[in-house]
Order: sequence, then structure tokens, then C-alpha cells
Amino acid sequence: MSTLTLRIDPERIIGRRDERIYGHFLEHFHRQVYGGIFDPGSALADANGFRTDVVEALRAIRTPVIRWPGGCFVSSHHWKDAIGPKREATFDKAWRVEEPNTFGTDEFMGFCAAVGAAPYICTNAGTGSAEEMSDWVEYCNLEREGKWARQRIANGHPDPYRVRFWSIGNENYGRWEMGAKSAGEWGRTVLEAAKMMKRVDPGIEIFAASLADLDWNLSLLKEAGPFLDWISIHGYWDPIWTDNKLADYETCMAYTMKIEEPIQKARHILGAMGYLDRIRIAFDEWNLRGWYHPHIHDYADVAADVCAAARDENDRNESYTMADAIFSACFLNQCLKHCDIVKMANFAPAVNTRGILYVHPDGLVKRTTYHVFEMFTQSMHEVVVDAYLSGENEFSVRRGASEVPVETVDAVATRRLDGRALAVSLVNKHPEQNRTVEVCLDKLLPNQPVVLRRLSGDSKDAYNDRDQPEAVRPDRIEYRSGKGMVRVELPAHSVNVLSIPL
Repeated sequence: MSTLTLRIDPERIIGRRDERIYGHFLEHFHRQVYGGIFDPGSALADANGFRTDVVEALRAIRTPVIRWPGGCFVSSHHWKDAIGPKREATFDKAWRVEEPNTFGTDEFMGFCAAVGAAPYICTNAGTGSAEEMSDWVEYCNLEREGKWARQRIANGHPDPYRVRFWSIGNENYGRWEMGAKSAGEWGRTVLEAAKMMKRVDPGIEIFAASLADLDWNLSLLKEAGPFLDWISIHGYWDPIWTDNKLADYETCMAYTMKIEEPIQKARHILGAMGYLDRIRIAFDEWNLRGWYHPHIHDYADVAADVCAAARDENDRNESYTMADAIFSACFLNQCLKHCDIVKMANFAPAVNTRGILYVHPDGLVKRTTYHVFEMFTQSMHEVVVDAYLSGENEFSVRRGASEVPVETVDAVATRRLDGRALAVSLVNKHPEQNRTVEVCLDKLLPNQPVVLRRLSGDSKDAYNDRDQPEAVRPDRIEYRSGKGMVRVELPAHSVNVLSIPL
């Protein structure tokens, strides 16, 4: 294979990335909350019931924001059931299990504080009301005015939480969602909710459940556009909701070529409606693969406990291979390439159920995707700059009877704000072949060794598990630059971040 050439122009600025593209998500689904982040009976939990190993792992990757409490769960959840000393269990109609309500708003705020992440609350726009949503803002953000601020104080939290990010609804366009809406209904729903929420606190930022669809957004933006700061888009590229038949590595690489499509569609819609410079895109749920939850949305006569037991399949660690890591790195690369409009993204979820962490009673496992976030948050910089990759850079994968072209190496370059360092993300998607990349620095002269952090594993199907927790982990290689160029070797199926001090 020929050598690829990457030319970087650090003076040609694409934009400044928002750190919130490295955000995460939690839902009351299976063991994400209970037995995941929150386990008061565990020897590994602190006095508040939070798993200290989870807190430490999320702090280590500088988690900037966490979205909660759903997800489909939120559309039949009433937040007032989960505050104060006297709480009663309720039936979760989304996932057909009993919700104990022992983890609610105050606990979520405590968890975010422990992690150092900004809280992002998704409201019930399904079976809830505009008043219920605005009451939630009052509980969280007002000093002491009103019934709900005083209730927060009575519950032992005198200081307001000052939650900045609020989403109206979750996937209300889908028939599976409790309280699903038509496009016309949705625009009016968001308008009335946003009005009331901003009456309580004009400083909050409002998101609305959306998708990259013209009809849906025409109504939404026409009715509620002046009140919106964000549109919320979700992306799961391997739809395995009912059969759990995970796509193979090659198919997942074909999926990487589809990541940009909804971003471009949403960009054009916002532009056509005159909101391109005001409303941003949040991919506030995203993952390569969907969650396995058979018979929930098809109303089959299947016992609730059978449905719940099937969800254990989401936590088979052998499912989280280099395919997941490669796809995740490519997704983050696209967020960087479109940093002018994609300002938040929330990996779904943070723990268990396809999360970056597998949490069990005795500890946790950092899945391949965890290390991608570790590499990006610790090494990639704030300013995205122009980078051009040339050379033979394509391979094919078979999808049915067709051959699908896939870009072999995906590259993004970033620069530190002070201009004193570059960092380059280089993702080699090829399942078997290494690739060599010559990074041209021209007149830039590194004043220290250039460092490559590399995540690859011993095969494309490598994964971490309880008995092999470090089968896939980043390693570190130092290079010396010469004649304005650094020549790096990218292993097959690898995520690489090249750090260049200037």
C-alpha cells in the first residue's frame, strides 16, 4: 500500500470545538443507574451511594456533561415522585419494571458534582405537562421563590442547582415513545413548554427532541424556533433492538461513512429556516449499536420479567470490540469537523448497556470505547485546523450483493489555543492492513519528541473483560521529526492520536 500524506495548516482554522462533544448519558434502564452508578449497599459506594470507581473513571476522562433521566423512561416519569424523604415505587411503563424512585433529581445533582460534570435534564413531554416541566426548573434553579424552590430547601438543599441545559422531550416523533406526537402537535407542545420554562429562568438553554427530517423540523422551528437553543438528534447505526445480531467489523466500518449524513441534513434545514447561526446540534444519544430490548415496543404477550432478563445480553463484554472503538473515534472526528454546529454529544450510556464502563459488584471493566474518550479528552486540543490527506485511501466491504467503499484512514487536526502544540486523530479502519502516514509539518519544528498514543488490540475482535481487563489499552510511542515531517505507522484497526509540541 502507498504511503499517505497529511498536510496541516495550523493557521487555517475550521472552528473551536466544544468540550461537551465528549458528554455522556444515563437512563433508568436495566443496570445503568441501580447497580451501575448508584449502589448504596456496595462496599465500593460512598456515603451517598455512588460507586467511587465509576466516579473516578468518569473524572479521569473529564466528563463535561451528563444527560438524564432518559431516554424512553422519561416519557412516563414524573420527577416529583423521586424527591424528598417519602418516596413510593412506581411502575415504569417504558421498560415494564418497577422504579423504586430512590435515585432522583437531588441524587443526580450529587452524582454530577462528584464527577465534575454539568447536569443536563431531559423532561417528560410525553405524559407530562408544560407546568410539570417548568416546576422542575423552579425546583432546580430558583433561590427560594415559589413552592418548588422551598421544597428543595426543605429536602436539605438550600442552594439552587442552576441547571443550564434542559431538553423538552425524548424521541417524541416515534410511535414507541409514551406520548408520541405528530409534527404539528410537537411544535405547539415545545412552544408552550419552552415559554413556561423560560419564564421561570430566562437563562436556561432549551433543547427539543428532533431528528434530521424536514417535515418534523418545519413545524418545530416555525412554532418554537425563537425559544430554542439546540435541537436534539439521536444516532444508533447498528439497529439490533429486537434480534441482538451485532454487525461484523466490516459492516461497522461501512457505517462510519454514514455518520456525517444527519449532521449535513440538520445543517441545511437550520439554514433554510434561518437558524443556522443560533440553534446548535446536540447528538445527545449516540452509539454504534442500539440497545437490545425485545418485545417492548411490539406489544407481544411476553412476560415483563422475560423482557428484563433479555437485557443482560447488552452486557456481554465480548460485544465491545475494536469495531466499537473505531466507530466511536470516527464519530468524534465528525463532531470536530463540524465543530461550528455540533456543540454537544452524549454517548449512550455511560455505564452498562453498551456503555464505556461495565460495572459489576466487584469492580469495573473499561471497554474499548472508554479508551477512545480517554485519548480524545486528554490529548486533542481546542481549535480544529485544516488537514488534507492525500494518497490511496480506500478499501471496500461487502454489503449484500454490493461493494461499499470505505475511507481507510480518517484524520482530524487540532491546535492548542496558544498555538504551541498540535494533536492529530488518525483512525485506521482497515481490518488487516497497517498504513503509513507522513505528517508534513513544513516550517513547524517540534521542540520535543512527537508522541503517538495508539489503541489497537491483537485483533479487530479484541475486547476487555473481567478476566482480561487490559487486553485493549493505549500504548505510547515516541518519534523524532526530521526535515519537516513525521512518519508514523498506523496498525490495522487502530485509533491513534499524534501529539506534536511546537
